[in-house]
Formats: sequence, structure tokens, C-alpha cells
Amino acid sequence: MLLTAGVVIASMSGHRLPALTAEQNKALATTPADELLSLAMLQPDRVVDPLNAYQISKRGNALRVMAEAVRWGKRGARINTISPGIIFTPLARDELNGPRGPGYRKMLEGSAVGRGGTPDEVGNVGALLMGEEGAFITGSDFLMDGGVTAEYWFGDRSEN
Repeated sequence: MLLTAGVVIASMSGHRLPALTAEQNKALATTPADELLSLAMLQPDRVVDPLNAYQISKRGNALRVMAEAVRWGKRGARINTISPGIIFTPLARDELNGPRGPGYRKMLEGSAVGRGGTPDEVGNVGALLMGEEGAFITGSDFLMDGGVTAEYWFGDRSEN
């Protein structure tokens, strides 16, 4: 049984990025960190704004963990990512009361569960992934955003 496990926090933002090609996925997953900025897909003319950069970085987190799961498994360990949505932390509360607040509130209101998450809910998923009950889970990304991403891609929104 694999007892050593790791969890990396990504973000729902990685799931809001349009699909990448298989070659782009592999490059984000396997390019050495000190060479990432030389990738054509990460050049300033291709990364259009800070949100796009954030989305790519979070997609990259999940892809790199998936690739690492192969190496970790050979050493008897597991690794996964959790991609939370808006989690009610002090930072999120500041954001909800700041200039981006109306957009965040609209996301939460339109989601399947109609609210943000709690740190304990993220911790519960982390405990599953780190514990014996999650012994068969590795190289996976757990999107836990209350349905915000589902609404983004498949909901009845005029922006899509």
C-alpha cells in the first residue's frame, strides 16, 4: 500500500482555460521549470492578460502533478492536486468586498450549490487524498468549486 502522499493546490481557474493541444499539455507538464518561459505558448504575444497567465499556471500545476505521479509511484508515493473555487478565507472575503466582488458574487449565486466553500471542505478532500481511503488516487485533479466551472461552460449565461 502506498502511504506517502502529497497534495498541491491549484485553482478552478485552470479549468476555465480553453483546451490546450496535446503538445501544449505535455510541454507544460514536462518542461524543466527553468525552461518554461522559453515555450512558444508562454510568450508575451500569446499570454494576453494576467488572468490568462494565472489560468495557464494553474492548468500547469495540475499537469505537472499528473506527470510527477508516474515518478512518485515508482518510489511508492502518490500526488494529486485540488482545484478549489472561491473558499471563504480572509483573502476571499477581502476580494468579495473589493472591486471584483460583484463578479465573484455572481459566480457564487449562479453555481449549483449557490455558495463558496470552506477551508474545512478543502481539508476534507486533502485528508481523503493523503489518507488510506485515497490509496488508489494519484495523478488526479479534484475540482471543487460548487459548480462554478460547470456553470461557466454549460450554464445559461449570456457571456458564453
